Amino acid sequence: MREPDHSVPIPGDSEGPTARRGADLAREALRAAREASAQRAAERSGVRKRPGGTRGRRRRWSGPGPDDRDPQPFGRLISRVAMDRGWSPRLTDATVLGRWPQLVGADIADHCTPVSLRDGELTLQAESTAWATQLRTLQRQLLARLAAAVGPDVVRRIRVVGPTGPTWRHGPRHVRGRGPRDTYG
Repeated sequence: MREPDHSVPIPGDSEGPTARRGADLAREALRAAREASAQRAAERSGVRKRPGGTRGRRRRWSGPGPDDRDPQPFGRLISRVAMDRGWSPRLTDATVLGRWPQLVGADIADHCTPVSLRDGELTLQAESTAWATQLRTLQRQLLARLAAAVGPDVVRRIRVVGPTGPTWRHGPRHVRGRGPRDTYG
């Protein structure tokens, strides 16, 4: 049986339809990615490679003004990494869930817990139906507090869920019906 040909022709090659195998393609892709990464790192740090590979003299001190080479506060470094990697929206969402008692107050935080924050919709789990109703009436005030604390478009809507009743489902399979009842007598 003949092995299938997984080779890719090289465009503009003078030898005709010569082909590279998977390992060669992977090596070339890795080399290109390393070059692109080195170029981005050089652009970020402000260091430019000189033609011919010769290095010029570089200062060993940062000077009297602030510089990227100076020691930086940890919070500033973390925020820079979050911005570079696109984590800022998720960190803001985590701030709402993690700092819930400070954002809404101890009274409200004692009676409800944030479950999720997706696409601007915050889901709250109330401990009783009375608190679920109370949270629905306080919804505008909660949205205003959250907008002042974390930003205007982080939480756009609040969905309040009341307590759930006991479930009689055990395991992956379920037969529809009323559940357990007195069938023994």
